Amino acid sequence: MTPEEIDVLIIGAGINGAGLFRDLCEQGVNCVILDKGDFGSGTSAAPSRLIHGGIKYLETGELQLVAQSTLERNLLLKNAPHYVRPLPTVIPIFSWWKGIPAAIRTLFGSTTAPRSRGAVLIKIGLALYDFYGARHRVMPRHALWSKARALREIAPLTPRIVAAGAYYDATVRHPERLVLELIEDGLRANPASDALNHAVLGDTDGGVIAVQAANGRTRNLRPRVVVNAAGPWIDLVNARLGAASHLIGGTKGSHILLEHPDLIRALNGRMIYFEADDGRICLVFDYLGRALVGSTDQRASDPDNVRCTEDEIDYFLQSLRSLLPGLPFDHRQIVYAYAGIRPLPATDGTAVGLISRDHSAPVIEPAGDRQWPIVSLVGGKWTTFRGFAEEVADQLLARLGAIRRVSTQGLPIGGGRDYPKDAPQAWVVEMAARSGTTTERASALLDRYGTRALAILQAEADVPDILADVPGYSRQELDWIVRNERVIHLEDLVMRRTSLAISGKLSASGLAIAADIAAMALGWQPEQRDAELHQTQTTLQSRHHMTFD
Repeated sequence: MTPEEIDVLIIGAGINGAGLFRDLCEQGVNCVILDKGDFGSGTSAAPSRLIHGGIKYLETGELQLVAQSTLERNLLLKNAPHYVRPLPTVIPIFSWWKGIPAAIRTLFGSTTAPRSRGAVLIKIGLALYDFYGARHRVMPRHALWSKARALREIAPLTPRIVAAGAYYDATVRHPERLVLELIEDGLRANPASDALNHAVLGDTDGGVIAVQAANGRTRNLRPRVVVNAAGPWIDLVNARLGAASHLIGGTKGSHILLEHPDLIRALNGRMIYFEADDGRICLVFDYLGRALVGSTDQRASDPDNVRCTEDEIDYFLQSLRSLLPGLPFDHRQIVYAYAGIRPLPATDGTAVGLISRDHSAPVIEPAGDRQWPIVSLVGGKWTTFRGFAEEVADQLLARLGAIRRVSTQGLPIGGGRDYPKDAPQAWVVEMAARSGTTTERASALLDRYGTRALAILQAEADVPDILADVPGYSRQELDWIVRNERVIHLEDLVMRRTSLAISGKLSASGLAIAADIAAMALGWQPEQRDAELHQTQTTLQSRHHMTFD
């Protein structure tokens, strides 16, 4: 079989790989991106759902990272307004002066994290945060609240506080869909490129890499450059490619989601970014009507089996009880849990909370029978994926003898294209009239998909079959997603293309209905449909703390 000549093979379709794929495709580079799982199913599916400038990086003197992160946050608010939204944030403060000596030691290289950051230190930090976030600013500056105001605004807060800091960051509501839309934008920009999920990396023979697609077809690819964007699997992939490395020293981050209406009302759309009793930073905010709580930060090295443990759950609940003594917290409120391993650079002796979230792209040059260089995407974070992709793309363009044709800095993503930020109701009315549906349905789908909602509205026409056991979703909507968004398995549909699983609203009957729709669209035989249903339910129960009646 004659090998397919391509410019770049990207292994790993998380946020870093997807961002690079889109950037290169916009420049006319022929790429193939592949993942052994679904698009965005690894670490990129397990973030804190924040798009933030990294206020804690000020302590470690990573000012350039803060500057880049705040810029990228502001750009995402403009380029992906359908998924990235402003998030007002409150920092409870428990002293006025504490933490200054420890912060100075950390700034000058101490490997222990500071604790008890006082009001003076936080005020300085927030002022610096505003300064670095000035480029393309879209949100208000910070404020310092008195104790009385903080308790008035968030009544269940512990009265031990002396003040509170208030500022803005952002949240990404559907990170897995944002990964998918980056890939689809790349394919739209360069139809000669391709994207493969649930693909198996086969043998390498000189300059050729065998890849088995989900449909069983084997493709032999001859890339000019290989990019390893496998996140915490980077060292494993490099070894598979015959180029052993020790680049990753990942840390585990776990989160839980609570069904807690009283807490959601008390938060009133805000995030509380707080220091737990042991000094670690935690957060809680309203995510799709549930209280998202995170995150832990501990060394880990097995990304295939990572999950949120009972000890971590107990830690979260105790931290919330200490912060919000006016509210009850227990295990029965948990509707979902998840965990992932951050692909941070390998380090020795540094406290896990102080390991840099900056990124790098070390290169392993060709050697022996391996005719292509391997560029590994190490570190980084959700917020900075576009800037990271731009840096690496420029390096690859230079290797390929090509030039940048398109800047991604102001390039809308997916359903953010032509998004009606200033007049959403006018868009809703027009699209409802065009499709024959109600303005309420058009508004709900605009909120869920941005301007990509139009295709689903047209599929539903004026008779959306809303599913009683799958709240807010229609039969036509799920069918359209399965047929048009590269769904291979039932897990792809309920865990990544939709928010059915993470919202905690997916019942056993709802999961069965989703399996029926996927089976019809993909031509599954009854035994395959049953196997998919069993596998998905097992995954949700064993890895995500879900229960089914």
